[in-house]
Amino acid sequence: MQKSRVVLITGGSKGIGRIIAEKFRDAGYSVAATHRTGSVPEGVLGVVCDVTDQAQVEAAFTTVEAELGPVEVLVANAGVTKDTLIARMSDEDWDAVIDTNLTGTFRAVRRAARPMTRGRFGRIILVSSVVALMGNPGQVNYAASKAALVGMARSLTRELGSRNITCNVVAPGFINTDMTASLPPETIKGYEARIPAARLGESSDVAAAALFLAGEDAGYISGAVLPVDGGLGMGH
Repeated sequence: MQKSRVVLITGGSKGIGRIIAEKFRDAGYSVAATHRTGSVPEGVLGVVCDVTDQAQVEAAFTTVEAELGPVEVLVANAGVTKDTLIARMSDEDWDAVIDTNLTGTFRAVRRAARPMTRGRFGRIILVSSVVALMGNPGQVNYAASKAALVGMARSLTRELGSRNITCNVVAPGFINTDMTASLPPETIKGYEARIPAARLGESSDVAAAALFLAGEDAGYISGAVLPVDGGLGMGH
């Protein structure tokens, strides 16, 4: 592995994104991470960016290129939820999730693809969800936004594959985060009962999958969906 590869992670200040940033940093990559609030891990270049704003996406890439060099690995992780049943879901709930999770990913990928094409190397990793393929009540907007990333990755694979650029999807299941930590114990037990591994995953599990897909050993893997869900989504 070339230790000098430049990685940009969107949504890298907390949760899974923060652990991904730490994992790449510890593996010797040059790492930058976007955030809207908060801070990024030590040793990671923090760039303030809201992926719903094209100007901010452009400015973030320009900053990373000036400080570290062209982005060679993009981990599109930034995402939001606005959960509610379809009868109560507003246009604003729908638009906010689609604009961040899907269109925000598109903006980042579009900006990353140009220098990757020129450099004839790229690793694009889209962070989806087990919900994308299984569905979940109250998450029509979220599931739709995350399912669309599969079509995006496979289209990008056909479009950019000949330039030594891969695009894959990581689909986490139920992961231990600040959000799940606030849930009632009976809710957690319900999740665990549905998961063949009988436990929630860790952010480090997702980070390990992203690190693998970014590496030289994964150069012939593209358009794939890699579940990190303890077996929850089998058959979907």
